[in-house]
Amino acid sequence: MPRTPRLLAPFLLLAAVSLLPAAPARKPKLLINLAVDQFRYDYLTRFRSDYTGGLKRLLERGAVYTNAHYEHFPTVTAVGHSTMLSGAMPSVSGIVGNEWYDRETKKQITSVSDDQTALLGGSGRGSSPRKMLVSTVGDELKMANGQSKLIGISSKDRSAILPVGRMANGAFWFDTSTGNFVSSTYYFPALPGWAEKFNSSRAVDQWAGKQWTPADAKGGTKAFATLGQKGQRGYYNTLDRTPFSNDLLVLFAEAAIEGENLGAGDHTDVLAVSFSANDRVGHAVGPDSPLVRDISIQTDRTLGEFFEYLDKKIGAENWMLVLTADHGVSPLPELMAQRRMPGGRIPEDTVLNAIQSALEAKYGAADWVVGKSGPAPYFNYDVINAKKLNHEEVENTAAEAVRAIPHIYRVYTRTQMRSGSILDDMVDRRVRAGFNAQRGSDLFVVAEPYWLFEEAGTSHGTPYNYDTHVPVIFIGQGIKAGRYNGRIAVNDIAPTLATMLEVETPSGSFGRVLNEMLE
Repeated sequence: MPRTPRLLAPFLLLAAVSLLPAAPARKPKLLINLAVDQFRYDYLTRFRSDYTGGLKRLLERGAVYTNAHYEHFPTVTAVGHSTMLSGAMPSVSGIVGNEWYDRETKKQITSVSDDQTALLGGSGRGSSPRKMLVSTVGDELKMANGQSKLIGISSKDRSAILPVGRMANGAFWFDTSTGNFVSSTYYFPALPGWAEKFNSSRAVDQWAGKQWTPADAKGGTKAFATLGQKGQRGYYNTLDRTPFSNDLLVLFAEAAIEGENLGAGDHTDVLAVSFSANDRVGHAVGPDSPLVRDISIQTDRTLGEFFEYLDKKIGAENWMLVLTADHGVSPLPELMAQRRMPGGRIPEDTVLNAIQSALEAKYGAADWVVGKSGPAPYFNYDVINAKKLNHEEVENTAAEAVRAIPHIYRVYTRTQMRSGSILDDMVDRRVRAGFNAQRGSDLFVVAEPYWLFEEAGTSHGTPYNYDTHVPVIFIGQGIKAGRYNGRIAVNDIAPTLATMLEVETPSGSFGRVLNEMLE
């Protein structure tokens, strides 16, 4: 048998070693998905000099993606939160809006409504992730090891439920009628003891009678809001529209970490927290208001305190966090007019009334629209079938009526969406990504940029960049800090985390792995 020359042996050994797989980076004990509802990307840049806490830490020590976008329509809370840790488009996830019309039950439903469940900590129906058709990073972790814990927390039910997926150990949201954090029998027969204890402590009442005052001198001296007294009608509802709401969520998140022993085991746990107060404030006053600047600064301070808690409780080297938002927001149309920019208001009823009138004029009196998702209508199939009408013809008649409304940019019919006979620009691609054949509406309506289907305040939901451009920042072990200017999709978060955690990519994931930021 021929022998290997001694001179070659070291080189062959080196080659063999180089073929061995690299040692995987140590996995975090706790993965946190932190969403700030309606937090436009430019809130990071416009207010950066005012940040001294958690956002400052993320901007200085994290992997900051400056050009991250949602690639779907509509850009609303449920769809954004369903995308973050699944990587899926609405066309695949089935979460096509905050609410839509369900043709099986013939009623309007929300993305998380579930008649099979009851509310825990309150009265009435519960909520669940049953309408989610795909897996999340948390689901994949749990399927891989059977030990990871998954907890979601927010003021809104959909924001607590959708990021953590169908296998979550629990999701909790704030009930403004009682001041309790509530959940659903989907997760357990009764609230966990630690959650009951938190509710009983009435931590929520510590802000009774307090004022939301400006964070600094730039905000002036006048209070932005004054909360009612303990037990006063409307106190919890007002609280939910101030920075104190985010402080309360962090207190509850800390109680969850300790009550569920998150980050204490051998497997990565997942905690999803979503701040909703920023969205409630933003809807009322628009992104250029001093209130939005102030709540952004207050959010920075709240996050700074939360990160200090995590450092002490979990260990700075043991937790990883992704910060993002579920959507952006449009400026107020009235302000845009002052800037000599386009914009205005199209009341939602204008669209629905135009459809009803056009179909009545052509086919006779009937209730032609039975449901909606924003301005997108669901037609009455019982009437269409009883009259033996052609569905495509009905769609086209309605679409022409909507196209005649000033400042409507595009109208797509269900038949167009199913056949794929639409254009292929940015708007069309995002609209197509939002179409699910089983749950989608019969028309899809897109207004011109900066035109809102709202009669007051501002909103979001469009395929335009002011609604799609959001922060994406990673921080933790194995992540290369820096500024990354290449365009990415929010869908890229899920496959990147799955790769880092060495689990299967979520089932509907559309994104790519962000290799450039991995050590």
